[in-house]
Amino acid sequence: MDRERLIALLLTLAAGAACRSAPSERTVPIVQPGAPGKPSRVITAGEAADLSQIRYTATDVRFMQGMIGHHLQALEMTALVAPRTANADLRLLANRIEISQADEIEMLRDWLKTLGEAVPGAHAHHAAGAVLMPGMLTAVEMQRLADSKDAEFDRLFLEFMIKHHDGALVMVDELFSSAGAGQQSDIFAFASDVDADQRMEIERMSAMLKEYRK
Repeated sequence: MDRERLIALLLTLAAGAACRSAPSERTVPIVQPGAPGKPSRVITAGEAADLSQIRYTATDVRFMQGMIGHHLQALEMTALVAPRTANADLRLLANRIEISQADEIEMLRDWLKTLGEAVPGAHAHHAAGAVLMPGMLTAVEMQRLADSKDAEFDRLFLEFMIKHHDGALVMVDELFSSAGAGQQSDIFAFASDVDADQRMEIERMSAMLKEYRK
């Protein structure tokens, strides 16, 4: 066998071996979990990418309604800041909280109105028998904050607002832990933003509180 034919044969054998050793493409099935008590089913990639069928749930509505009252109390807390402290850092923090949560309240109200769901009133969380969302201050705690001033106010405000923010994280966790909830795009985006923003502010307030306690 001449040299050229031998090289050609070796190249052919090598190519064949490479083809045999290369992993063949396999289609991995996409399984959509069923509702509680219902079987799962295999869906196409197109169905998996189609978010148009995702709908909000009763849990989503309760979360959005509850967050309105939660945010409204935060605004009541920030309204106490200006006449009770000259601390520039605390005033700046309160202003940031006020602006962000006031904007979110309007978004929450618009979301509920668009879907024809009940929108809580501005004072619904003060009504007799109203159930406070996680982290919300009691009437006694709010009065204690209102009666304080200067360094005592600064410390109480930070402690109470950290508690308040922690409650919002609990609400988000409960939302995402509920079957089928938190999947609609607007709700998912809002709840995710709340989680990220509140965690960041908790870290900032914890650092400020640590300085006051020195």
